[in-house]
Amino acid sequence: MTSAMTELYPAEEPPSPRAGRAMPDAPRPGATLHDGLLAGLRDYIVEGHLADGARIPERQLCERFGISRTPLREALKVLAAEGLIELLPNRGARVRELGADELRELFDVMGGIEALAGRLACERITDDEIAEIERVHHDMYRFYLRREMHSYFQCNQAIHTMIVEAAGNAVLGATYAGFAGRIRRVRYSANMAKQRDRWGEAMREHEAILDALRRRAGTELSDILFLHLRNKRKAAQDEG
Repeated sequence: MTSAMTELYPAEEPPSPRAGRAMPDAPRPGATLHDGLLAGLRDYIVEGHLADGARIPERQLCERFGISRTPLREALKVLAAEGLIELLPNRGARVRELGADELRELFDVMGGIEALAGRLACERITDDEIAEIERVHHDMYRFYLRREMHSYFQCNQAIHTMIVEAAGNAVLGATYAGFAGRIRRVRYSANMAKQRDRWGEAMREHEAILDALRRRAGTELSDILFLHLRNKRKAAQDEG
């Protein structure tokens, strides 16, 4: 990393869990109720409005999103399938809490998945796909400078997904999707680690990811992505 690049990403105070966005938005006009509710509810949980292990306050969320309990519970079933929450028989649902061993194992597996995706993507990605990832990266950087965590994180996750899609392997893509929801909340919260400027570190790592992708340096990108996931896990565990 050059000194000029280091100046682009100065160490700053980590944001609060609500930095850049006080509350998740209600469903947008034009989106279906299910899609809008699912996205809003997922953001609400991922962004730390409920503590690990906390019960899902159905009445409060129904009021928040202006819905009845039936669509809410349908959305909760989807989030449970993603691994973000747990359904409790006859007792509602709660935010899934990951133990230290499970967290380590999940991030190691996800690091391996993304490392393989990066290697395959470098073999198959098109110039247009790289240009689109670069565009999203630049959007992400602007949100980083503005300390808008919600929009930054949306771009961040889109980039990782785009690399997996560029790998052109349906089995790999399905495996990635199966694990992504289980650690999404931890990936978000790791950026707020107080022990280090994790948010700035993540931006520098994404610069390296983009550079390796442009050069189609598969082995290098594979290593960067694996370490990127490991650093995020360490930041989350240090914070915990």
